[in-house]
Amino acid sequence: MNWIALHSESQLEDIRTNSVRRPQVIFKHSTRCSTSALVKNRLERASQPLDVDFYYLDLISFRPVSNKIAESFRIDHESPQVLVIRNGECIYDESNLGDSEY
Repeated sequence: MNWIALHSESQLEDIRTNSVRRPQVIFKHSTRCSTSALVKNRLERASQPLDVDFYYLDLISFRPVSNKIAESFRIDHESPQVLVIRNGECIYDESNLGDSEY
């Protein structure tokens, strides 16, 4: 997985803008949670689509960014959490182990 580190609120506007051209995925990871580590491992073992950008947020280190994501995309904060951003909107979010395959 070629993660793009997400560490500032200003990157959220870039994600929103870039999502018009190609889907943007945000993975909100808690470094203190074993479930989050399991999900991260599953994502890293999966084949990465070439036409999607994948962002990684360490939400323990960057909690204000996590809060801004929830506010900007009008979603509840959860961890771990995967968000798909398309055309400036969060079109899908999944938390914990979910039933979806990535």
